[in-house]
Amino acid sequence: MPLSPPRRYLTLASPATAELEVKRSRFLCDVAPASSEEAARAFVEQVRSGTRDARHHCTAFVLGPDGATQRSNDDGEPSGTAGAPMLDVLRGSGLTDVVAVVTRWFGGTLLGTGGLIRAYGDAVSQALHEATMLARELREGVVVDVDHTSGPRVEHALRGLAHVEVGNVDYLPQGMRLSVTAAPDAVAEVARTVATLTSGAGRIAPGQPAWVDATP
Repeated sequence: MPLSPPRRYLTLASPATAELEVKRSRFLCDVAPASSEEAARAFVEQVRSGTRDARHHCTAFVLGPDGATQRSNDDGEPSGTAGAPMLDVLRGSGLTDVVAVVTRWFGGTLLGTGGLIRAYGDAVSQALHEATMLARELREGVVVDVDHTSGPRVEHALRGLAHVEVGNVDYLPQGMRLSVTAAPDAVAEVARTVATLTSGAGRIAPGQPAWVDATP
């Protein structure tokens, strides 16, 4: 039986950095949220372009609500000593839609396989420790059609409901159309509110589900 797709996941609220030094080699880790593989690679290039004097820019990212897309790159370090331990830390954190770049300036002393694995993993761990986490959840989409007279009252009421967000508001010849996202257990409250304020004349229909920042 296939697993149900996740309805909630943890990511980063904003980029963060951390730096450590091991035997005079500097390891600077930048982590950031990334909503797609294109966004993750763009962040990697942004970091790389600002630190071209460094010898290595090793990377790892985990993407998708279920963390299904996972990539890592050793960027010239011995195979398995950089990208893989970085990816292990990201997976172990439970985060997704996240990218990590560790920039290394060689200090003249070889660290060995074990030393590199520890250094790259520790750099990512420290950057995540500095970061602020953010939960995102999947909301149901609801399209609300009401007349021009009751539309403003309905919009105001829906904006006051917990776990409900009003997105686009379109003014059509026949009335107002509100694009709403709601937690699954709040959809019924949206329907009741619309029915009450329009004396049953308002109409709701399924809309496009959307990922939104979770609210307490």
